[in-house]
Amino acid sequence: MILQNQKDLFNLPTTPIYLNGAYMSPQLKSVEKIGIENLQRKSHPASITPADFFSEKELLRQRFATLIQVDDPQRIALMPSVSFGIATAMRNIPFQPGDEIVVLEEQFPSNYYTWKQLEAEKNIKVITIHAPELTAGRGARWNEAIINAISSKTKCVALPHVHWADGTKFDLQRIRKGCNVVDAYLVIDGTQSVGAMPFSVQDIRPDVLICGGYKWLLGPYGLGVAYFGARFDQGIPLDNNWMNHEGAEDFSNLVNYNPTLKPKAARYDIGESSNFILVPM
Repeated sequence: MILQNQKDLFNLPTTPIYLNGAYMSPQLKSVEKIGIENLQRKSHPASITPADFFSEKELLRQRFATLIQVDDPQRIALMPSVSFGIATAMRNIPFQPGDEIVVLEEQFPSNYYTWKQLEAEKNIKVITIHAPELTAGRGARWNEAIINAISSKTKCVALPHVHWADGTKFDLQRIRKGCNVVDAYLVIDGTQSVGAMPFSVQDIRPDVLICGGYKWLLGPYGLGVAYFGARFDQGIPLDNNWMNHEGAEDFSNLVNYNPTLKPKAARYDIGESSNFILVPM
């Protein structure tokens, strides 16, 4: 991707730069300013109120929900990384021995290692759909191969919207239809596309969509966002922290432990999800 004539928005060199899609977006000047301001805010902790632990992250939920066309912001969780989101999804999918997980050749490792570990631990088979030769119609043939790989044994299809290494775009609506036939889960890594390309949860209906914030969401490194659909409403978080339980907003009552997790995706928030620097950025 070539970025130029954007000096008013981004911290860029005077000559155009070429960005490999595998890395990250440049930093908006406005985001840098917010980050510096909030870094300095920690030097005056008395200015941080109990309400501040929740207000900024609820705004982040709302804005990401709007971007991906989700009506309920509580379906959005704050995650430190795509791998954390994939591990959360894996923990809450009821796998049985003999189930299969469909992935793509050379998709990003964060959306592979967790599934491969599961294969070794629980007699689950990871099915890798190899890329066709570099000829005309390659993308269509790759999409067709994914559809053909979905069978009665498929429990989960885990893939990106756009391949990080070669830019192939996948037909997620058609893949969703294939998943519906066998009641398989659809788990999407949207880091390579969401923010740069339209993505509609209403149209695609993924069970999970996870995005690192450092790329086309133009956010900081170390914080991402994830959508979890209704099949995950009663799930168990990887990180069982004080903030993802009901009543966390009442600091005076925190020692009266409440075992009830927050509804929907808010239960999956990472600990310290208020992150007073990264969340505002």
